[in-house]
Amino acid sequence: MSDSNDKRIVVNAHTTAFLPYDLEGPVQAEMSWLPVSFDRETQQGSYLMRMEPGAVTIAHEHPGMEEFLILEGDLVDSDESVFGPGDFVSYEAGTHHNSWTETGCLLAVFEWRRPA
Repeated sequence: MSDSNDKRIVVNAHTTAFLPYDLEGPVQAEMSWLPVSFDRETQQGSYLMRMEPGAVTIAHEHPGMEEFLILEGDLVDSDESVFGPGDFVSYEAGTHHNSWTETGCLLAVFEWRRPA
């Protein structure tokens, strides 16, 4: 996951093994993730997330900003908005939603908090 420069992390979405996804509580077998800089304690950082066809996220509320870029596939949000490759979506802190995918998708996710 890291290279010889200890200040840089390099992952490849196509060759690096993803982990079982459990950020909303229980492991969701149809989803996986690849932490890059995400810190579970602060709930901030970035990660890649893969959802298999038909996967549905557990409804959740964001403690901070959540932003993601659709790299592959489709994602449908709880308000019926449909996102595809190239769409960058930004949610404010306090947003409550869930999402699902018809064909499967790969997302780059960024979770962070605005300075006080």
